[in-house]
Amino acid sequence: MTLPDTPLSPAGADRTFQVDLRGLVDLLSHHLYSSPRVYLRELMQNAVDALTARRRLEPAAPADAFGIRLYADGSVVRVEDDGVGLTEADVHTFLATIGRSSKRAEKIAEQRADFIGQFGIGLLSCFLVADEIHVLSRSAATPEAPAVEWRGRGDGSYTVRTLPASARPRPGTTVTLTPRADAGEWTRPAQVRTLARHFGSLLRHPVTFDDGTGGPGAPVNPEPAPWARTYPTPGARSRALAAYGAEVFGFTPLDTIELDLPAVGLRGIACVLPEAVPAGRRHGHRVHVKGMLLSEQAEEILPEWAFFVRCVVDAESLRPTASRESLYEDDTLAAVRDALAERLRAWIARAAASDPDLLARFLQAHHLAVKSLAVHDDEILRMLLPWLPFETTDGHSTLDEFARTHRTVLVTSSVEEFRQVAAIASAAGLGVVNGGYTYDRELVHRLPEIRPEVSVADLDPATLTAHLDPVDRETELAAAAYLALARDALAVFDCDVALRTFQPASAPALLMDSREARHERTRSQLAREQEGGVWGDILGALRQEAPRAQLILNQLNPLVRTAVAIDEPELARTSAEALYGQAAMLSRRPLKPAESSLINRSFLDLLAHALRKDS
Repeated sequence: MTLPDTPLSPAGADRTFQVDLRGLVDLLSHHLYSSPRVYLRELMQNAVDALTARRRLEPAAPADAFGIRLYADGSVVRVEDDGVGLTEADVHTFLATIGRSSKRAEKIAEQRADFIGQFGIGLLSCFLVADEIHVLSRSAATPEAPAVEWRGRGDGSYTVRTLPASARPRPGTTVTLTPRADAGEWTRPAQVRTLARHFGSLLRHPVTFDDGTGGPGAPVNPEPAPWARTYPTPGARSRALAAYGAEVFGFTPLDTIELDLPAVGLRGIACVLPEAVPAGRRHGHRVHVKGMLLSEQAEEILPEWAFFVRCVVDAESLRPTASRESLYEDDTLAAVRDALAERLRAWIARAAASDPDLLARFLQAHHLAVKSLAVHDDEILRMLLPWLPFETTDGHSTLDEFARTHRTVLVTSSVEEFRQVAAIASAAGLGVVNGGYTYDRELVHRLPEIRPEVSVADLDPATLTAHLDPVDRETELAAAAYLALARDALAVFDCDVALRTFQPASAPALLMDSREARHERTRSQLAREQEGGVWGDILGALRQEAPRAQLILNQLNPLVRTAVAIDEPELARTSAEALYGQAAMLSRRPLKPAESSLINRSFLDLLAHALRKDS
């Protein structure tokens, strides 16, 4: 920004900023708002606030005495209201000073909560679609004052002049825009009507739209919000709210939850999604403030765990940000979020107590959301933990069903560990729950709070190994040479090898190796590599005897019985490597590069051996 030449001020003297008004207008109008379409919302919002101020001046006037009229014919866009209007002094004070709002006037400032806009910059959004803003206004607070005309331009200049009363016979304000050629997308009659309906469908003042074809103005908001209407029966009310939710969000809700917080003037509905959503994905909610749509993506209105619903609410006391496209994070919003969370908890409790079919459909789709809530909510835990589905060695089951057949419940620490042991544990009669999914392990450990007769413990590899039958002494001795070769071949993976018998016989081997054990071996290896250095001292102090992986071969499997009888050392090593690789792949854990190489090499070696044998 280039400043004009001015005399040097004395040292320490105060100076004023030199403001490039054109640049400031561009910044506010083009970078504060997300889309040019908000210009109509800002004009309607200003009109609503003007009507609110007029209502304070004339509280006895009929409810429908004052309204808003929109007009668009392709050449102009006009918004007219019967609001409080402006005097010439008001125009100079409020329209010509960026950042000052008529809602801040002394008598009105005490009642700021009645107004949507509180920042005094919304009119600048009109420069997104037009180069000039024309305002014609007449004051209701000073009836003898003349009409006043204000023209503001995008370069920061403006003109003001007074007009005879006949120019504006009734109090109120008319804002007229002549759209730029590049703004046709947002100013065509059909689009203006769509935007008016989009932003103002829940406004409490009558709003009409005229497309210039000569017909009567069409109502934009012909009915009050669905939750504000009366219905002949509770069933009719439920159906109407569900239909409204389907219209707004595009899906038929599993159920609708009415939301009513009188302390902040909030009413609306929460629509329960009929299908599951990805974990952690939060839907935006549709938030109106005093009837005007503020945002369709207001995530902050509900807690993170409530991703199984989408809400549409209208509130009186929530505070919008400067752009009026999101909510200001303050104590009021935090209290509203907590109160709405309680409403959702209460709905879950009612479903659990009185509608088992609804609860079952809800949990089938949204068990993850309920699990995240149950972790921190003892009441939900007591009500719903027995009903929540988990992956177990008996298949997908509720904990209530699982506890009927397993008084001791074992839980794994990872999905990988569960997949390693599931088939073997099931055959051995052990009851194991997959605790590797989000919240599952923590919740399973709280099962005794609901079912005191059940005990829960983490799955220890030794527990499973103890249920594998040892082979007889003669078989062990006969396999000793093979086991020694196998241990030597797999030493690079810190893996021991043992021979046992277990079901199912179709499983040739079981690889027992936890994630924690692998991390400990990696840390020990790093300590050895860094021995003598600073990191070596640090890691050495942390080092403990690293638990080894264990490859347990199944003597009941025909392939294993054939392998342990191999008398060719290289072929025996290759078969052991192949059995290790197959067991590692069945565990579905990420393979190390060395393991991938081993699997490839052992397959090719066995294939080469088979081809040589056949030739």
